[in-house]
Amino acid sequence: MKGYYMNKFDINENVILTDVDGVLLNWEWAFKGWLKEHVWFREGRELKEVVPGSYEMNERYGLTVEQGKEYVAMFNKSAAIGFLPPQRDAMYYVDLLHRKHGFTFQVITSLSKNEHACHLRTQNLKKLFGETAFRGFTYLDTAADKDEALAVYKDSGLIWIEDKLMNAEAGQKVGLDCYLIEHGHNMHMTNPNIKLVKNWKSLCK
Repeated sequence: MKGYYMNKFDINENVILTDVDGVLLNWEWAFKGWLKEHVWFREGRELKEVVPGSYEMNERYGLTVEQGKEYVAMFNKSAAIGFLPPQRDAMYYVDLLHRKHGFTFQVITSLSKNEHACHLRTQNLKKLFGETAFRGFTYLDTAADKDEALAVYKDSGLIWIEDKLMNAEAGQKVGLDCYLIEHGHNMHMTNPNIKLVKNWKSLCK
């Protein structure tokens, strides 16, 4: 698994810690398409969002909790995970921060610890954002909390970009400079210590 886990580095470097799904890549769009093709179509059903914007896929698509976990895990280990499109304006601003301002990005993602899935994600990110943009990759189990992974950077003051409030708050607790990319599931966030931004352009202002 060499290359799939965190690389240690001098915290004085220009490093930005970042989530992937909902921040760099449009996981929700890709998952919806996969679900429609591999589950609903085969069962002869029409895919409907029961609770639009919900972070939990079982709530969004009217699934049981067990079904939601099963389908997310299946998708995250499928070949489709290597072909996710970029999130909004992420490509432009990641490139700007990297090439013009010298930042590199440390990925922390709760995708999966499956080696093939990790490889596909790494290649997906490098293809979209370039070979040199990333300092390292930390892969956690599907939907795992990020408290332990973030604790490594305690009191570093590094920027931490997320879309899940709980993970942003985990970064806040260890002294990171936290930003939350706005989505339907987090737009009413009220934590004054976390900056809610609409997109990468807003983040970079």
